Amino acid sequence: MGTTGLVLGIVSAVGFCLWPVAIITGILAVIFGGIGRGKARRGEATNGGQALAGIICGAVGTALGVAMLVLLLIAPGLR
Repeated sequence: MGTTGLVLGIVSAVGFCLWPVAIITGILAVIFGGIGRGKARRGEATNGGQALAGIICGAVGTALGVAMLVLLLIAPGLR
């Protein structure tokens, strides 16, 4: 779960220009990272750091995706 969260978080942060993909993968990264972090705390997994990185990258990717959406909605009105 931690590795999945990390991969989804990286995809979200890198692909923020595709804002729908960034928002969806960012949310999924936070969810999978949270599940992975919980498993690491219970001793069921050893990749708690990857899970935390997935949460962070997912949150950043989601924020960048939302910022891109806002920019695309506001920019046409600035002309």
